Amino acid sequence: MNILVINCGSSSLKYQLINMTNEEVLAQGIVERIGIDGSILTQKVEGRDKYIIETPMESHKIAVKLVLDALVDNKNGVINSMDEIAAVGHRIVHGGERYAKSVLVDDEVVKYIEECIKLAPLHNPAHIIGINACKELMPNTKMAVVFDTAFHQTMPEHAYLYALPYELYKEHNIRKYGFHGTSHKYVSAKVAEVMGKDIKDLKIVTCHLGNGASITAVKDGISVETSMGFTPLEGVAMGTRSGNIDPAIVTYLMKEANYSLDEVNEILNKKSGVLGISGVSSDFRDIEAAASNGNHRAQLALDIFHYRVKQHVASYAASMGGVDVVVFTAGVGENSPETREEVCKGLEFMGINIDPAKNKVRGKLTEISSDSSKVKIYIVPTNEELMIAKDTLALISK
Repeated sequence: MNILVINCGSSSLKYQLINMTNEEVLAQGIVERIGIDGSILTQKVEGRDKYIIETPMESHKIAVKLVLDALVDNKNGVINSMDEIAAVGHRIVHGGERYAKSVLVDDEVVKYIEECIKLAPLHNPAHIIGINACKELMPNTKMAVVFDTAFHQTMPEHAYLYALPYELYKEHNIRKYGFHGTSHKYVSAKVAEVMGKDIKDLKIVTCHLGNGASITAVKDGISVETSMGFTPLEGVAMGTRSGNIDPAIVTYLMKEANYSLDEVNEILNKKSGVLGISGVSSDFRDIEAAASNGNHRAQLALDIFHYRVKQHVASYAASMGGVDVVVFTAGVGENSPETREEVCKGLEFMGINIDPAKNKVRGKLTEISSDSSKVKIYIVPTNEELMIAKDTLALISK
């Protein structure tokens, strides 16, 4: 039974076609730089050369169509028709308080995801496009949605509530939800498995670092704190998002600089982060290249990003009363030795010591802590797709 997993991000789309009989990945790929110059689709099939399509992709709808075409391509595909796909599992960023578990797609679910656009303005629209595109091209195929917020439902009240009038939570559900939950759940379980430890005996800080970035404290196998909040805007500086700022900046810009509410929202979500600081790009590879060529603002953007991630790692150790392992995952976390080194630098007092030689690796499950490090440091490639596929299979099997 084949499950297709669609994972639409703010500027990317990852996908896998998985044979759930043996959890074999028949094909996997990524569409990068959606809406950015240099859009590219790369599909990998075991034993074959990469299938690469370089073409402008102005929207996620175009990207989804290219993915489906690649899977059934006469030369480079792995299936003969869409009929060989039993179901599609979609990653959804925000499930609000209504959905703490994965569910099958119906009109009510799609409508609620649309209602949550105000909470996840960069992602939920892309998810809906992905769902609708698949429904149009595969009308008889069942679909499920897996919410990023589910893993963080274990946070205690003192962690997920803001110091606002309590009525705002009760009447408007204003609270911290957290995101990237599927990834944090996967990598924390995987590192425990690799270490030969019971996850309930570990205190783990997981760093999901990509165009969107979040840090999570996982104690006894459950999420007890995470950096993203009511929306994915909270937390560390990201590709285009500001992360934590003084909230009075919003009212100041509106009152003193005459920005509209929509303009401020656009700035915070789409024009800030490392893009806003560097003026170069929201893609960390572009920024690292510019910084290596002496671009001060590009280097400053990286410094700010590393600094904020470092702060969260240290504070989450305090939240858990210690830390046993730090995990780096996602696009930047898995593939940027410079980021990992800079984040760990200065945390030696906590027993976090990275081995520069071991750290010279990209995209592989590897321990990169020095022999003397009291805290283990790992790169763990995330596999949100497999977890989404498992949830999807469970739902369609009921």
